[in-house]
Parts: sequence; C-alpha cells; structure tokens
Amino acid sequence: MRQSAGAPSDEAGAKGGAWPPTGTPGDVDSYALLLASVPERTRWSFRTRLLGPLEEYDNVRQAELLHTLEEFLACSGSWNRTAGRLHVHVNTLRYRIRRIEELTGRDLGTLEDRVDFFLALRATRR
Repeated sequence: MRQSAGAPSDEAGAKGGAWPPTGTPGDVDSYALLLASVPERTRWSFRTRLLGPLEEYDNVRQAELLHTLEEFLACSGSWNRTAGRLHVHVNTLRYRIRRIEELTGRDLGTLEDRVDFFLALRATRR
C-alpha cells in the first residue's frame, strides 16, 4: 500500500540514529531516511550481493574483511589511520583492501564504490 506524501511512514526513520529512522516521505534529508524508504527486501538484496562474498570469506578464514572495510570507510580511506585503528601494519591493510576489491569486483579508490559499500553496510541493521 502506497502512502500519501506527508503521511508518516513506519519504514521511514529517526535522525538521531535509531533504526528505522522516522520522518515523512517528502522529508528525506539523510541517507538513513533514503534507505528507510526502500523496501527491506531490496535493502537486503543490495547488502547481500555486495557484502556476501566478504561475509563468506570471513566465516571461513576469520579474515575480518568486513571490519576492515568499515574502519577504512570510517577513516575516509586513510591508510595510516585505518591501520592504526586496526592495530595492523599498513601493508596488511593494503592486502586486505586488495582482497576486498578482488572478492567484490569493486574499486575502493573510487567514490562511487565507497558510497555503495557505505550504504550496503547500513542497508539493514542486525
């Protein structure tokens, strides 16, 4: 069932970090509200297609690629800051990032792929 513009949405969400965020369909001013307006099934599909290979790899090898990706994005792609936060050598971080790129077919050197990863990590809350 489609809602009228201005009617509160139970899928829409809060600006304070709660999930799902709250707002109205015409009130989209954050990625959280934008994601909340997308059906849950679509969000899960996006997340699974992009992050699934990393989750599988981590489950088998305990490589912490998902955690590495989250930290890398949180540090805006800074190699030294990310390596410091992960307590690994920068070469170890470079290996992990290269592995993430190989497994996903994405390039973390591009803004577009970084945004996709950022959104996939936040597409659903577990």
